[in-house]
Amino acid sequence: MSEPDVECRAPGGRYLVVRGSDKERPITALMNARRQLRGKRSAEDRAAARAAIDAAKVTLGARGPVWWDDGEPHFNRRLVGNTPYAAGYAVLEAFA
Repeated sequence: MSEPDVECRAPGGRYLVVRGSDKERPITALMNARRQLRGKRSAEDRAAARAAIDAAKVTLGARGPVWWDDGEPHFNRRLVGNTPYAAGYAVLEAFA
Protein backbone atom coordinates (compact mmCIF):
# COMPACT_ATOMS: atom_id res chain seq x y z
CA MET A 1 0.00 0.00 0.00
CA SER A 2 1.43 3.38 -0.96
CA GLU A 3 0.79 6.64 0.85
CA PRO A 4 -1.82 7.93 -1.65
CA ASP A 5 -3.86 4.76 -1.01
CA VAL A 6 -4.15 5.51 2.71
CA GLU A 7 -7.39 7.21 3.74
CA CYS A 8 -6.64 10.27 5.87
CA ARG A 9 -10.14 10.53 7.30
CA ALA A 10 -11.21 8.71 10.41
CA PRO A 11 -13.44 5.65 9.86
CA GLY A 12 -16.59 7.69 10.49
CA GLY A 13 -15.46 10.36 8.02
CA ARG A 14 -15.57 13.10 10.63
CA TYR A 15 -11.91 13.82 11.24
CA LEU A 16 -9.09 14.57 8.87
CA VAL A 17 -5.56 13.87 10.07
CA VAL A 18 -3.65 17.12 9.59
CA ARG A 19 -0.18 16.31 10.86
CA GLY A 20 1.35 13.75 8.56
CA SER A 21 -1.35 13.95 5.90
CA ASP A 22 -0.90 14.81 2.25
CA LYS A 23 -2.84 18.06 2.02
CA GLU A 24 -0.48 19.61 -0.52
CA ARG A 25 -2.00 17.62 -3.40
CA PRO A 26 -5.62 18.77 -2.90
CA ILE A 27 -4.46 22.35 -2.31
CA THR A 28 -2.55 22.24 -5.60
CA ALA A 29 -5.62 20.79 -7.32
CA LEU A 30 -7.76 23.58 -5.86
CA MET A 31 -5.41 26.32 -7.04
CA ASN A 32 -5.09 24.78 -10.51
CA ALA A 33 -8.88 24.58 -10.83
CA ARG A 34 -9.24 28.20 -9.72
CA ARG A 35 -6.76 29.25 -12.40
CA GLN A 36 -8.94 27.50 -14.98
CA LEU A 37 -11.66 30.09 -14.31
CA ARG A 38 -9.45 32.95 -15.51
CA GLY A 39 -9.72 34.41 -18.96
CA LYS A 40 -12.13 33.50 -21.70
CA ARG A 41 -13.25 29.92 -21.24
CA SER A 42 -16.12 27.95 -22.64
CA ALA A 43 -19.12 27.22 -20.45
CA GLU A 44 -18.07 23.56 -20.35
CA ASP A 45 -14.53 24.46 -19.20
CA ARG A 46 -15.90 26.75 -16.49
CA ALA A 47 -18.32 24.06 -15.29
CA ALA A 48 -15.49 21.51 -15.15
CA ALA A 49 -13.31 23.95 -13.22
CA ARG A 50 -16.10 24.63 -10.72
CA ALA A 51 -16.63 20.89 -10.25
CA ALA A 52 -12.90 20.44 -9.63
CA ILE A 53 -12.94 23.29 -7.11
CA ASP A 54 -15.85 21.70 -5.28
CA ALA A 55 -14.14 18.29 -5.22
CA ALA A 56 -10.91 19.80 -3.85
CA LYS A 57 -12.79 21.69 -1.16
CA VAL A 58 -14.65 18.55 -0.10
CA THR A 59 -11.32 16.71 0.08
CA LEU A 60 -9.89 19.49 2.25
CA GLY A 61 -12.92 19.40 4.55
CA ALA A 62 -14.17 22.86 3.57
CA ARG A 63 -17.45 21.47 2.23
CA GLY A 64 -19.66 18.57 3.08
CA PRO A 65 -22.06 17.65 5.84
CA VAL A 66 -21.68 19.44 9.16
CA TRP A 67 -20.21 17.35 11.94
CA TRP A 68 -20.73 19.48 15.00
CA ASP A 69 -24.39 18.61 15.47
CA ASP A 70 -24.50 14.98 14.35
CA GLY A 71 -24.84 13.63 17.89
CA GLU A 72 -21.54 11.72 17.80
CA PRO A 73 -18.98 12.14 20.60
CA HIS A 74 -16.17 14.59 19.93
CA PHE A 75 -12.53 13.50 20.12
CA ASN A 76 -10.95 16.71 18.81
CA ARG A 77 -9.35 17.68 22.13
CA ARG A 78 -7.72 14.33 22.82
CA LEU A 79 -4.56 12.64 21.69
CA VAL A 80 -5.44 10.27 18.88
CA GLY A 81 -3.93 7.37 20.84
CA ASN A 82 -6.63 7.88 23.47
CA THR A 83 -9.53 7.63 21.02
CA PRO A 84 -11.27 4.89 19.02
CA TYR A 85 -9.22 6.05 16.02
CA ALA A 86 -5.84 4.97 17.44
CA ALA A 87 -5.44 1.88 15.24
CA GLY A 88 -6.26 3.73 12.01
CA TYR A 89 -3.89 6.53 12.86
CA ALA A 90 -1.11 4.03 13.55
CA VAL A 91 -1.43 2.89 9.92
CA LEU A 92 -1.06 6.50 8.74
CA GLU A 93 1.96 7.05 10.96
CA ALA A 94 3.71 4.16 9.19
CA PHE A 95 3.75 6.31 6.03
CA ALA A 96 4.75 9.59 7.69
